[in-house]
Parts: sequence; C-alpha cells; structure tokens
Amino acid sequence: MGFMEKIFGDLNVKEVKKIEKIVDKVESFDSAMQALSDEELKAKTTEFKQRVAKGETLDDLLPEAFAVCREGAVRSLGMKHFRVQLIGGVALHQGRIAEMKTGEGKTLVATLAAYLNALSGEGVHVVTVNDYLAKRDMEWMGKLYSFLGLSVGCVIHGVTGAQRKAAYQADITYGTNNEFGFDYLRDNMVTYREEMSQREELNFAIVDEVDSILIDEARTPLIISGQGAKSTDLYSVADKFVMTLRNEEDFTIEEKDKTVALTEEGVSKCEKAFNIENFSDPENMEINHHVLQALKARNLMKRDVDYIVKDGEIVIVDEFTGRLMFGRRYSDGLHQAIEAKEGVLVRSESKTLATITLQNYFRMYKKLAGMTGTAKTEEDEFRDIYNMDVVVIPTNRQIARQDLQDSIYATEKGKFKAIAERIAEVYETGQPILVGTISIERSELISDMLRKRGVKHNVLNAKQHEKEAEIVAEAGRLGAVTIATNMAGRGTDILLGGNPEFEAKREMKKQGFTDEALSFATSFVSTNDPELLNARKVFQELSDKFKNERLEEQQKVRELGGLCIIGTERHESRRIDNQLRGRAGRQGDPGTTQFFLSLEDELMRLFGGEKIQNLVGKLGVDEDEAIEAGMLTKRIEAAQKRVEAKNFHIRKYVLQYDNVMNKQRQIIYEERRKVLFGEDLREHIRNMTCELVDELVAPIVVASRYAEEWDLDTLNGHLNKLCPRFTDFSYTDEEIQNLSQEKLKEDIHKQFEKLYEEKENEIGIERMRELERMILIRVVDNKWMDHIDDMDQLRSGINLRAIGQQDPAAAYGNEGFDMFELMIQAIKEDTVKFCYNVTLQTNAERKKVIEIGEGRKEDYREDASSIQSGDMPDQAPVPNREEHREPIRRTEEKIGRNDPCPCGSGKKYKNCCMNKDEVTME
Repeated sequence: MGFMEKIFGDLNVKEVKKIEKIVDKVESFDSAMQALSDEELKAKTTEFKQRVAKGETLDDLLPEAFAVCREGAVRSLGMKHFRVQLIGGVALHQGRIAEMKTGEGKTLVATLAAYLNALSGEGVHVVTVNDYLAKRDMEWMGKLYSFLGLSVGCVIHGVTGAQRKAAYQADITYGTNNEFGFDYLRDNMVTYREEMSQREELNFAIVDEVDSILIDEARTPLIISGQGAKSTDLYSVADKFVMTLRNEEDFTIEEKDKTVALTEEGVSKCEKAFNIENFSDPENMEINHHVLQALKARNLMKRDVDYIVKDGEIVIVDEFTGRLMFGRRYSDGLHQAIEAKEGVLVRSESKTLATITLQNYFRMYKKLAGMTGTAKTEEDEFRDIYNMDVVVIPTNRQIARQDLQDSIYATEKGKFKAIAERIAEVYETGQPILVGTISIERSELISDMLRKRGVKHNVLNAKQHEKEAEIVAEAGRLGAVTIATNMAGRGTDILLGGNPEFEAKREMKKQGFTDEALSFATSFVSTNDPELLNARKVFQELSDKFKNERLEEQQKVRELGGLCIIGTERHESRRIDNQLRGRAGRQGDPGTTQFFLSLEDELMRLFGGEKIQNLVGKLGVDEDEAIEAGMLTKRIEAAQKRVEAKNFHIRKYVLQYDNVMNKQRQIIYEERRKVLFGEDLREHIRNMTCELVDELVAPIVVASRYAEEWDLDTLNGHLNKLCPRFTDFSYTDEEIQNLSQEKLKEDIHKQFEKLYEEKENEIGIERMRELERMILIRVVDNKWMDHIDDMDQLRSGINLRAIGQQDPAAAYGNEGFDMFELMIQAIKEDTVKFCYNVTLQTNAERKKVIEIGEGRKEDYREDASSIQSGDMPDQAPVPNREEHREPIRRTEEKIGRNDPCPCGSGKKYKNCCMNKDEVTME
C-alpha cells in the first residue's frame, strides 16, 4: 500500500463511489425507459439534441441518456449493461481510462459514452487496434446506434474517397489509430477543402486497448512519404561484405540497445574491401551507413521473429501483438538491408512528406478516454503525457482464476521440454489449453514438439491470421490446445465449451446465406424482407441447438478447471503478461495460469543481472529441474520494471523532439487551412509585404541617424527583387532633410499597394484571389517539405552535442526554431514575389507539389510518386531537391560600393552596376 493510500484510504475506491452516485441516477430511469415504445425511445435522441442546442450540458443529460442507451441495447442487441459497465461508461465520459478485466464487455461499455457525446453533433471516434476489430465493433454496436437514430461509420484500409469522408461525417466513427492519424496528415496535404476527409476539429476519442495504442505503439511516429532516391546495388554489396566479418573480432553487438559497431579490425577490413582511406570520412558516409545497416540486418533482425518473408516481400511482425504489419517498412535503409539479406527485390528509399507522433495526434482531441484490461502499471505515463488517470472498474463477478507461481529452468532446452510435458499431461484430462508465445519462431518450435508427442493442436500466429476468429472460437472446447502469439490477447473472448453463435454462422455459410443475411440475423432491427426474416429464424434455431449441445461440455470444462494458460516467456512489459493471463477467468469462470521461464530467455539475459545467474549457480540445479524461488520471481518483475522505465524514456524522448515539430506543424497547417477554407488572403499578402519592406528598411536606416547617409540605392535594389515593376525613388535635398524612417516606409508601402491594385485590375479581382491561394499553398508545401528534410538531418546528428556538454534536445529546439524562422521568411519572400509577378497566362489551378504516398508507421509503399514540375507561376519552377547545389564563390576581388564602376561609366559602383551584379549572384 502506498504512502498516500495509508493516509487517505484507497483513492480508486473513493473515485468509484463518486461514480456510483451518478449510476444510481441512471438506474432510477430504468423502469421509465422500459415503458416506452420503440418509437418513443428513438425520439429521445432528437429530444436530447434539441436540449444540447438550447444549452444543456452533456453532464446534465448523462443519467437519462445512459438509461436510453441501456434500454436501446436490450432491444437491438439483446444485451443489458451491468452496473459495473455503467460505472465504466461514466469514467469514459469524464475523459479517463477505465481498466476492466477481460470478458467484462468493454465494447458494450464504449456505447454509453459514444452515444452521449455524439449528441453534440461534433463526432465521436472509437479507436481500435486493428481493422478486424474496428469492422466487427462497428457492425455489432452499429445496430444499437442505428436503432437510436444515430449514424455510424468505419474507417479501415480499403475504405476510400467519398465512402471514407461519409464515415467521418457520421455521428460515431470506428477505425484504427493508424488510419485516424494518417488521415489527419493527408488532410493537411490536400489542395482543396473538398478533398479533406476528417471534420475540422477532433472532438472526442475513446481508445480501446489504450495501453497498446498510446504506450506500446507511441515509440514509432506516423510518417507519410513519397518516393525518394532510387536504391543502389550498395545494399547487396554491403550485405555480401558483412557476411565475411566475424563477431567480436570484427564487430560487437549490444543486444540491450539493439546496436552494432565495427572494431578497429573490422574498420580496416572495410577500408580494404571498399578501397577507401578513412572509413569515418564524411565522403564515405554512404558506405559507412550501408555497412552498419547490413550488420544490423544480419545480426539483430531475426526472420520469423521481427519479420517474415511473404510473396517476395519483407513483412514486419508487430512485437506487441504478433500481427503482420502489411505495408509498413523499417526506416533509415534498414528495410532495404533486410531485403538484400533475404535476396528479395531491394526497393527504393523514401522522402518524408509529413509526420506526427501518436502522442501529439491524440492530444489534439478536445477530450480523450480509454479502455483496457491493463493500464494501472502505466498510470504515471498516462497522467504525464495525456492528462488521464486510471479508474479500476470492479468486476461483475468475482475472479475465480488461479495464477500459479512461475516455473523457472536453467536452460531454454529444459524449459521447452517441461512445457511440452505439461501440455501433454493437461491434454490427457481434456482441459482446454492456450499456450502464449512471444514470436512465430517459438510457436512453431512448440508445435513441432507437440506433434511428436501426438498432441492435436491449432497454431495462431501472424502466418495464420486469416483463421484467427475460427481458432479463437474453438479454443475453449474440451481437449482444445491452441498455441498463439500475442495476437490472441486482444479483443477476443474465449468461451468455455465453444462459441454457439460462431458455430451457427459457420453452418449458415455452408448453407449459402450471404454476409448481409448473417449480419442481419444477429441484429434486432425490424424488417419485412422474408429472406432476412428467415435468416434470423435459422440463426436462432441453430444457436439454440449448439447452445444446448455445448451446455454439458461447458460444465465439464468448468469442472476440469476452465481454461489453462501457459506462458512460455515473460514479455518485457508486465501488461502483455497480464493480457495473456486475462484470457482465462472471464465473468467468474475458473481458470489457471502459469509462466515457464529460463535463465537463457532474452529478458533474463539482458536485464536480469548477474545476481540471478550467481543465485542459480549456488543452487546447482539440473537443466530439467524447475527452480521454485520467490526471490527469482521478484528479480524478474524488477527486470521488467527496468525495461518499462527504459521504454518510457524512449517514448518521452520521441515526444520531446516531436514537440518542437508539433508547434511548427500547427503554424504551417493553420496557414494551409486559410487557403483550403477559402479565406480572403488579400490582407494577409499585404501584411507579408509590409513585414518584408520593414525588414529591408531596418538595416538601411540603422546605419546612420542622418537620412542623407542612408543607402537608398541598395534598398531600391532589394525592393526591385520583390517586384521588378517597383520604381526606384529618390528624394530632393530638402526632402532628405525631413525624411524619417516612418515616412520612408509609408512611401514604399503606398507604391507597393498601388502596384498590387494595378495587378488586380490586370488579372481580375476574383481570379487574383484564387491565384493568391494557389501561390501560398504551393510555396508553403515546397518550403515545409524541405524543412522536414532539414529537421531530419538535424535530428540524426544532434546526439553528438552531448559530447560537448550540450543538451541535445535543447540544441534541437533552439536550432530547429532558427531554421523555422528562416523558412517562414522564405515563404513570405516567395509568396510576395510570385503574387506581384503573376500574369494572365498563370495557371490558377492548385496542384500537389509531390504525389502523396500511402502512410505507414515507418516508411512508404512503392506506389508513392515523384515530384511534379511546371505547376508554379512564371519564374517559379519547382526546385529539384535531389540536386546538390555547389555554393557560389567569388573568384575576383570584391568591388567597394563607393569605388568607380568597372564598366567605365564614371559613376560609383553603387549607382551603376551593383544591383545588376547582385541579381546575377543570386
């Protein structure tokens, strides 16, 4: 018990009691809602919306609205929210995290807060971890929302164009964190408002499996890329070279930090192989990079653990869920290095067009809430980064699961042998078993061992993900053995004795029923369609039949002890272990869980410390003998805490750097939205011009307090660069005597204003307004993409500042700010120049600077396109960013501004050719 709890009591219990007072009010409406007809219940939604429009708050409506949603669920889904689910719903509405055990019905809980918050008309996003769950939950809970008169949409991979936009305009939208985040980035890259998908503001999000999305996946930013430089043969050459190197002699591996480094011997071999003098010379940076990435690919990235090879492509395996991440690519050339290692086509590298971290994306919502079975261990991080606390919701029924002490072995071989024997032993009794592994490789190893022992089983890993629903539905049946990676730990319920509804649907598919009929069959929506009514009747009959058949089996499984969970390794995060345990013991069912570990497990090797090894050495145990020592279990948990702390540091580090970009991103996206929303930019361009004029005048007048000493010729030259039609001005001696800085600025501003009015008359007012928007969006996009590249370059080398006793994050922030200021200045200059130089022939159509590729967590898909040229106004070609420009250097002696002009005119250089020479130098 913590210090605060000793003084004030259990804070969580107090929070739950506060919420229960609200729940009492909800339940007081129960009988009144039951008395309403279907039409009267549906009409409540319209009534609530009108009350919100008149000024009532959602908190005012909560008790009655929750009661309506609860009764609507009974009529449309055949499910009624338990009291504890109402408590969870209130916690979500308050913008908190509801920690609920597995099987407590989080999907149904979300409907309460989603329904209430959708009444404001500003939209609600329900965020899930994968497309399967988003679609399932939308179809399942969509019956309730539709029954109550709300619209529902789903945003998953493959939903595009008008369909995607319609999904975002719905009252409640289901989707994955990646899709929501990437759509935000894409919306800030479009050229017309009509092309945007999301609403203008992010209102309320309920994040399912909140710890997985906001913690586990937060280390990797979302990136949208276009195709960059073409890949070279250097990846394959580097791969062949590193195969000749030997571990420890030529290179060293740091598994904890997942880094590799060449030794002096390795560097010498590299210099010899590539015929270079100095491996660390900046000229050899490309070779250096490719060799180190090839070393990492060969020695740290494992096939069937970190990735698989499927249809000639490298597909990443998510380390937390075990799912395949199709389309996602490792960045910084690592993916190409793995492609070279595996002998598949090496694809080209990418150019970053837009990026954001999940932390900064989700912090943009007005209100954020989350649900999970395991969040309390990370509450400090949720508070620190997202300003959300965790409320542990009581279970509907008391947990009857037994969590047995870890069984620890000296070697991995001894551990797996003990696991196989334990499975065979339990299998003989008929008790269903779920074996949790952390990789595809491990799941297939155990599968081999069981096959040799004659134990029938199913394997659920990323290679068999298509069969996931079917395998999980059967996992609780008598005698079932299921080997699964972490993918079985999210969003799926394992029912003891099997799932009658799943069996009914499977039987109906065999009979030829369509997906539409199957979806309708499980709903409570009314219809007159005889085919759909027949589908519902058949489904009910089959469900009842399978339910009755399974009753005896269900009871037998309970008597055998429920689902037996066997963990083959501790994950570096305690939450992942708790998720596996949570598959057993749902809704008061019995169950047992136990982890089998070895001292050769990665977690123990890298983070367990020498004390564990020494302790076991003193005990002197055989490889087949289990070590039952409570002290070891505590050491393991301490190791997990160290890894969690390290990962938290990495996430804070990523966020710390992205916070710099986030402020800049908001300014740029705000500038773009002025264009997209059709704002009149006339005054905006005028202000830009005034600012530029003021900046040009300042250094001229600061040189002297006397106006006759001001270098007006130089000023005229600079003003001519902004607008070639600007007329050089001069003052009489008398005017010079009375000239002030303010008067000088006023004269310049007046001429620029006059020139702009002439341009408007020449082009036409309406056409000029659209040209302004076209120019601004093109200039901003050009400069912003270059700036992202520059910031990437700055970030890649900033850690070296620590050697000079500088804080890298602070240096990144300071220098990033300076670079951003220069970019803003360049945007102003280019925008003003182009606006003053447009002609009747200038094309007013807005076009993308570069075709947007498909966003992924690490890289891009191959269909991302190239830069398009020729779309800017006259005198504004799109720059080639791949071209390396040599700096212009003077070869002759510099001419003084008051020296005689070398052209022979007899005038001073400043009054003759100086301006023309400066333009040439530009």
